[in-house]
Amino acid sequence: MSLGGRNLENPLLILICDDQESVHDTVGEYLKIEGINYVSAYDGLDALQKAKNINPDLILLDLMMPKIFGVDVCKEIRKNSEVPIIMLTARAETVDRIIGLEIGADDYIAKPFSPREVVARIKTVLRRTTTSVCKSKHKIKYENLEIDLDKHEVYVKGEYVKVTPKEIKIFYMLASNPGNIFSREHILSEVWGYDYFGDTRVVDTQIKRLRKKIPNYELNWDIKSIYGVGYKFEVVQ
Repeated sequence: MSLGGRNLENPLLILICDDQESVHDTVGEYLKIEGINYVSAYDGLDALQKAKNINPDLILLDLMMPKIFGVDVCKEIRKNSEVPIIMLTARAETVDRIIGLEIGADDYIAKPFSPREVVARIKTVLRRTTTSVCKSKHKIKYENLEIDLDKHEVYVKGEYVKVTPKEIKIFYMLASNPGNIFSREHILSEVWGYDYFGDTRVVDTQIKRLRKKIPNYELNWDIKSIYGVGYKFEVVQ
């Protein structure tokens, strides 16, 4: 079932992307109980088109979609949008969760799941991302580094550095607390917004990619690895 448009009382619109009709029916029923509209997509190509055309408030995205895999759909959406994305997968392997989080998903739910739990997670992610947007009115400036969360921009010695939403959040958190050591678990909790009990290598991967993007200049700051603990932003005087 697919509901068109947004009602005036509750303008929230969820895009459900899954090739199983039962997912749309069960999750959709619980969304309707909450007064939330939804639109259905049954393959990856349709998901990309509707994500662009209807501008949903959140996307529920299955990992294994026909035509275009959910992973590739998520990557493509993340090139231009920070819309919250919750990944669904029939496999409970940790690697699926890591892949989903690395490419920019905000949460992850393994099948089989309770539709009530899915709707609860949707509401949690929406509440978290809305709060984050309201609070992200800060800019960090060092001698040769500028991070602007509002504009989603990073400049190193005046050179623009293209970063993903998760990379800039990690960078901002570290750079706004120079000298403070953050554990991988804390970074996951703060950046992904919920307690994560899986493999913390996702943080290492994000920081490794971020480091590669930083121009190879002599800088008076660095993202330091603290063995067995986590990371810190260090400024050399």
